[in-house]
Amino acid sequence: MGHWMYYLCSNVLSLLILLQFLILSWSPFLEATVFPSSLPHVKPSYSFGRTFLGLDKCNACIGTSICKKFFKEEIRFDNWLSSHLKLPPDYFPSYSGNYTDDAKSWRLVEISRLTTKYQHDQADKRICASLSNAKSCSIERVLRKTERFQKWLKAKRLTPDLVQGLPSPMLRCPSQRLLDRIVRRYAEVPDAGSIYMDHLTDRDKLRLLYTLSVNAHPILLQIFPEAEGWPFPKYLGSCGRLIVTASTRPLKEFYSSPPEVAADLGLQLLSIVNSMRNNDMNYVFYFVHVDAGTFGIFNNGLLFIRDASTLGIIDKQEGLQMTDGQQEYKDIFSCLASDCQSAFPSCNSVREKQSLVMVCQELLPKLLKGKFLHPVQEKIDRFLRLCADSFRADQEVSDAAGKLIELLKSLQSCDSHFAYRYPDCKYSDKY
Repeated sequence: MGHWMYYLCSNVLSLLILLQFLILSWSPFLEATVFPSSLPHVKPSYSFGRTFLGLDKCNACIGTSICKKFFKEEIRFDNWLSSHLKLPPDYFPSYSGNYTDDAKSWRLVEISRLTTKYQHDQADKRICASLSNAKSCSIERVLRKTERFQKWLKAKRLTPDLVQGLPSPMLRCPSQRLLDRIVRRYAEVPDAGSIYMDHLTDRDKLRLLYTLSVNAHPILLQIFPEAEGWPFPKYLGSCGRLIVTASTRPLKEFYSSPPEVAADLGLQLLSIVNSMRNNDMNYVFYFVHVDAGTFGIFNNGLLFIRDASTLGIIDKQEGLQMTDGQQEYKDIFSCLASDCQSAFPSCNSVREKQSLVMVCQELLPKLLKGKFLHPVQEKIDRFLRLCADSFRADQEVSDAAGKLIELLKSLQSCDSHFAYRYPDCKYSDKY
């Protein structure tokens, strides 16, 4: 019996050695013909750390509405299209990405932070520093204990006194109508729709307050959505301290574009500024700052406001609701994204021409100068000088911008490169 068992084991061992040899000999062929369905799923070589997303700081964060998309790999960073998936550096303010709803068709998105990682870290340190003699610090716990947040917990409705002293330009002179719109359209909760905050949990209130304190950009995208004709990219959601929006290319990438593209973008730029001053909702939008990254362009050539963080809003329907004295109130929420010592400009100091002057000073010259034949270029330069002159009266600046708009309209062409208005332009007498 023992002899028979020895013989059997020897043969099994020989067969195993032979099988291993055959596998190694044919491994190149096997590698070339392996089918994914025949193999167990292997997790790619990246790992979503809570720190990268900012989930470790929640509920001092934006929200979690799109986290599932990240974890299911339905949102991917550009470099994830390679076989070795790795997270990009965590110090970038924004990232290009791809988004899918069906795992078949992908579209470009932008994944961005409310502010730089350095500024986030500094704000977190300030929060902890406000808690004296503490050996350890929970950012959320510190913020929950503040007088402002305790008022938020008791409030049934978001009122102007609850946002006093927050640095966002959008909240410099908020009306009750605007604040109701924020609560009613807040996209980080599933059952929005009421102007009362009963549907917001304590966690939701802290996230909303934190977002408004650091950067109101995602809130603006939610309450004035692209689907209703507002010139903002679509807001897709947030995860921790990251937000995901539709992708646009910054205007600075088009500074060297050909004349017909430059004329079209210049016209869109002026048209957006005018529409933000005069719209059916009776809100006046004004910029406190513009730069090469403020505006962006979609693949179809349509221009949008890419960064809404420097937009202020005045409600023409309800008028100014806060006095400058009320805006002196400041606390830790006033210091999460700005210098606490900075004085807020008066809402009464906002001029009608303000946004036009900024655009004509900072953006249009880089887009339009030296692009056209002499007679046309001379007119463009003259209108730009008048439009950019902050010492001129509001009406003079507005008139110069109007003449520039008419001139740029005459330079527009109708072809498929301008997909946002083609082929409709073929049937219009404007071209």
